[in-house]
Order: sequence, then structure tokens, then C-alpha cells
Amino acid sequence: MDRLLLSASVLTLLILSFFSEVNSASFKLVNKCRYEVWPGVLSGANTAPLSPTGFALKPGKSRTLSVPKAWSGRIWARTLCTEYSPTNFSCVTGDCGSGKIECAGSGAKPPATLAEFTLNGADGLDFYDVSLVDGYNLPMLVVPRGGTRGGCSATGCLVDLNGKCPRALRVAREGGGGRVACRSACEAFGDPQFCCSEAYATPDTCQPSVFSLFFKHACPRAYSYAYDDKTSTYTCASADYIIIFCPLPYTSLKVLEIRKDGAVLPLVNKTMMYF
Repeated sequence: MDRLLLSASVLTLLILSFFSEVNSASFKLVNKCRYEVWPGVLSGANTAPLSPTGFALKPGKSRTLSVPKAWSGRIWARTLCTEYSPTNFSCVTGDCGSGKIECAGSGAKPPATLAEFTLNGADGLDFYDVSLVDGYNLPMLVVPRGGTRGGCSATGCLVDLNGKCPRALRVAREGGGGRVACRSACEAFGDPQFCCSEAYATPDTCQPSVFSLFFKHACPRAYSYAYDDKTSTYTCASADYIIIFCPLPYTSLKVLEIRKDGAVLPLVNKTMMYF
């Protein structure tokens, strides 16, 4: 009997150890928008895929995903989606082109606000950011919880930029219905100096543009162009993450005050919060 109990205890410990290795974190996706969104998930190369890779999230609802150890990838929200049939699904912004609710290995079509993660990277730290390099479609906030090392600062873009997007970058819904996204200068013009490509493919040669500064001024902690690393990449260790679509600015600021966030840059430019 003692031997059976010992064997059962050892097996339990092995199972718990296995799952603690496989699932190192959780992502809680929260929809604070006044409309339904369809989150998309893209895992990086040589990274275990998450499941599901796409789903619907109604206003006020949330869903938690278990994340494998050393995972990397992107999470975003698709908007204005329509399912004509099980194999004919499309979205006006952030569409992944799979034709279904699940993205199944496809990424977001720009413009889209992206939350990017590399878990258990150098020195066991998670590296994360909110990127507007591929454009913008809605506000997003990433908040780490329970981190043991690193800055563990919240990051994101709290401002609705679609209404004040520069004319050359605006994306409007076909047939009217208002502006739904804001393109990057790279997508809009294809110029190497905006794309940080060709002769502009280094941090020294690719500098902020008037268009990337529009994003940066509104959302100081978000990536605004390809080499915006110094003010846009954050680290934390052994954390879980809350990813909020359309966060309420006053709620987000209260969260930061409680956490005593010590990041040098403010999360939001208050003068531009209420565009």
C-alpha cells in the first residue's frame, strides 16, 4: 500500500511538473469595446501554437488562453467581421485571410494594432510591446500581473486614433460608415524611408517620420516605427498578462497608480486622450 501511495505521489508530481513546464503563463483577453471583436492569434516560427487561433468576443466578455513555455507571437483584434458561411468569414480590419473565424497560422492584414510577446527569452525575461508599426485599428492595453523581475510596466495605446488619423493614412469602410483604421506610412506610400528598408534598413539611417511621430505623440509607449525599441519594449518575468481591447482611459490610469508603475514614459498623452 505504501509503495502504491508513493508511486501515485511521484506520478502526480511529474504531471504537475509537466504542465508547469508546458504552460508558463496565461493571457486574459478582455473586450471593453462597445462592439464585438474577433481576436486573432499568430504564433512565431518554431513556437508551439496556441488554441484557438481566433474566436468571437462580445462586449464586456473575456477569455483566458494558456500559453506554452518560451512562446512568441502576436495577438490582435479583428473588427466588423461577417460570417457568410463556415468557409466564408471576413473582417474589415485585422482580417487574417483564412476565410474562417480561426486564423490557422495567418497573420493580420494591416492596419492592425498588435500585442507582441516573446516569453522566457534572454535571462528568463518576457519581452512584450504594443505595436503600431503595421498601423492601428483600435486601442489596446497590456498589463502584466504577478511578475517577479523586470520592469513589468503596462504598455499600449489608449487613444482612439481613427478620428484624427492623417488624411493620407485614413481607412474608411466601403460604402460609408466612417473611419475604421489608420495605416502606417510604409503601407500607405511603400517608401523605403518609411518602411526602414533598402538604404534605410539600420537604426542610424531610419529615423522617425512626421507620420510615426503622430502615433508616438498620442501613445508614447507604443512602437511607432521599426527601430522604436528603446521606448517601446518592456520586460517581466514569470507573469500572466491581461490584454484589453478598447480600455477605458480612467480605468487604465487607476490600474497604473495601484501598480506604482515606474516607467519613464507616460502610458498616454492626456492632451490627446479625448480626440
